Amino acid sequence: MLFAFTAAASFFLVNIVDPYSGATASAEHTSPARFGGAVPQSVEVEGEYALSVGQESYHVEKKPDEPAAKPASAGWAPPAVTPDPGSAQAYAAGAVAARGWPSTEFDCLVALWAKESGWRVNAYNAGSGAYGIPQALPGSKMASAGADWETSAATQIEWGLGYVQGRYGSPCGAWAHSQDSGWY
Repeated sequence: MLFAFTAAASFFLVNIVDPYSGATASAEHTSPARFGGAVPQSVEVEGEYALSVGQESYHVEKKPDEPAAKPASAGWAPPAVTPDPGSAQAYAAGAVAARGWPSTEFDCLVALWAKESGWRVNAYNAGSGAYGIPQALPGSKMASAGADWETSAATQIEWGLGYVQGRYGSPCGAWAHSQDSGWY
């Protein structure tokens, strides 16, 4: 008898503490806002549909048609060229030596431009408009080093070394800044 009384009292008290503990599902029932509110969560999905997820439901709908994104430099697109990172690095090694910098500066340059562009002459950041091996912003700045700035690793490297020297003193100075801030 004591067991039956304890069990009945427990069920009664649980419903007082959490009135939804014994609730059954129904179309009219809505859950109380728990854990700071029941805010639907949007989930980015590939394709033409959008998904939002609530505490006890989800909703899928067709995404609206979006206009084509404009490139950062309207009217310009990177040229179709086949990059040759090995040749670019070989040229840069000579250009670094010609400036009288030690080989340690070339090591910093290799790390810097590997991070920035993978030493690809046609590396293009559509978000910012940065272009080329040194990721000049905008890429057309490199025209000051040569008319072939879009496709010539040598032109890009000469411009990039001039920029690095003028702003940071050396490739290792630029690499240190890049490590500290994420950019150079």
